[in-house]
Amino acid sequence: MALEVEDGSGKANAESYASVSEADTYHGNRGNTAWDDATTAQKEQALRKASDYLVAVYREKWQGIRVSRTQALDWPRKGVITEDYYEPVSGPRPSLWPDLAYEVPEDSVPPEVKNATMMLALKALSADLIPDIDSSAKVKREKVGPIETEYMDDAPAATFYRQAHGALKPLLRRGGGMTGQLIRA
Repeated sequence: MALEVEDGSGKANAESYASVSEADTYHGNRGNTAWDDATTAQKEQALRKASDYLVAVYREKWQGIRVSRTQALDWPRKGVITEDYYEPVSGPRPSLWPDLAYEVPEDSVPPEVKNATMMLALKALSADLIPDIDSSAKVKREKVGPIETEYMDDAPAATFYRQAHGALKPLLRRGGGMTGQLIRA
């Protein structure tokens, strides 16, 4: 089945924030040959998984609200203001806005979301982005040849994708980040 890409209209059947052709260009420009080696079906599956990951991990962290109750994904959204880009705001603006701000159009999927989707899709080709965690199997020490790893008792078992999270920071609520997490990749 063909991949249904969100176009900013709030589709009820959207499965991905980015298309295969967008991802082909993105990864081609970065020399990510693992993406080139995948079939179209594998790329579509990876983009679906990446979008699923963004919904699962960021749904409660995004600024603003979804434009429709029936939309399948978290974007498009209303009321998302970024402070890392200048564009004069016309009309009255809330007093909380800084002097230099950009309101993300509510009929779009921001490039940061598309880019994070494509970054994560590459990872999804070779790994489960949201694996089940076996809480009964806590590794205290692991030794493979001369390499030994020991994790702290309170270390989170989930993988943190720093590059994708960094791309999304301007779109997250203040305090909605994931600071202080262990990064295992």
